[in-house]
Amino acid sequence: MLARPGNSKIIVGYDLGNAFSQISFYSAETSEVETVSSVAGDEVYSIPTVLCKRFDTNQWLYGKEALKAAADGEGVLVENLLDLALDGEPIHVEGTVYEPVALLSLFIKRSLGLFSTVGSIDRIGALMVTCERMDHRLVEVLGLALGRVKLRARHICFQSYEDSFYHFMLHQPSELFLYQAVLCWYAADRIKVYRMQCNRRATPVAVYTGQEEFPFLSTDGMPETEQLQKERMERMDRELLGRMKEICDNKMISSVYMIGDGFQEEWMGETLKYLCRGRRVFLGSNLFSKGACLGMMERLSPSNAGKTHVLLGHDKLKTNIGMRLNRKGEASYYALLDAGINWYDAQSGHEFYMKNTDFFDLVLTPLDGKRGHVARITLDGLEFPISRMLLKIHMPAQDLVEVTVEDLGFGEFREASHQIWREELPLHYDGKE
Repeated sequence: MLARPGNSKIIVGYDLGNAFSQISFYSAETSEVETVSSVAGDEVYSIPTVLCKRFDTNQWLYGKEALKAAADGEGVLVENLLDLALDGEPIHVEGTVYEPVALLSLFIKRSLGLFSTVGSIDRIGALMVTCERMDHRLVEVLGLALGRVKLRARHICFQSYEDSFYHFMLHQPSELFLYQAVLCWYAADRIKVYRMQCNRRATPVAVYTGQEEFPFLSTDGMPETEQLQKERMERMDRELLGRMKEICDNKMISSVYMIGDGFQEEWMGETLKYLCRGRRVFLGSNLFSKGACLGMMERLSPSNAGKTHVLLGHDKLKTNIGMRLNRKGEASYYALLDAGINWYDAQSGHEFYMKNTDFFDLVLTPLDGKRGHVARITLDGLEFPISRMLLKIHMPAQDLVEVTVEDLGFGEFREASHQIWREELPLHYDGKE
């Protein structure tokens, strides 16, 4: 468990999207998760993830000011900052070359300046960044960008939107999560759907997820005439209603969350009538940033729900990984990695002794109903009767475990050879022993 920052510190959830970003926070002063507005006195949560460099100066604007300056012909607009940082290619602006990670870092730093209404940025004690997806490459890029921001936060962590949805639901009234919870996220010209449900017969309660997406009309560029606008909104309502029927018909669904600025009651009349029959329906835009903040709080101090539930979603390790060994002459099991952690965070290091053998067994036990199996790791060429070994495990991919073993010798009796054995194991069972 991470050490919780002091009561004077702020816990932040930062939703970093390629088009828009949002920031939520928790402080002991308010005792609830709030979202920072980019407009004082109003609930304008979305911050365009863009920068604009004014012509012939080194002045950079961000967010809505950047969009306005570019629209007025005052500077060069740089969009898709997250994708650019992942690509890693240099950015050319007015004859000058910029590192894309540096521009992403500048946007993060400027947007965190919104905390001036709450307090100093130095009050941020823990930060969770959430993005649509998460993997090793993205974690690396975000780490580099945040390193340039030079936050004094004690903890910085990362999680996907799916994880943020899960942590948000953990903190909702139980009746909203009694059956399935469905999240529809409207982003530009597509809608992504997250499903979440529990197996309450398992201990801990296993939470499963599913994802799908489909193209959808954008709300940008609405027709100018009132009649054409009406016809387009009626078409959008019909199309969305059809999709929601496909998603919800003949299924037990407790709650539906419609997030994204594109969802507006003015055009969703028939869809909302359908969804509200026997379900709780919520419209909003800041679920992911709130979920990120709650996820950080769970890492610092797990709630009762956090202790009794485990998410086995898309980004999660769904298999318990352990080791067979002897303790005081008796066969036993030693846990190495537990299901429920993010696969890209999964790593483990342990020392153990091998005596008169050149192999050991790893036990892989899936929690998603698939068949478990035992993987034998053979250390070819090991010639010593007794050795102290360093075992390291990490996951280079979502369904792949890399096992590394290093010979550390045996104290004064034998120097370490530091010979390395490395093997990759698929998590799924292929039927071969």
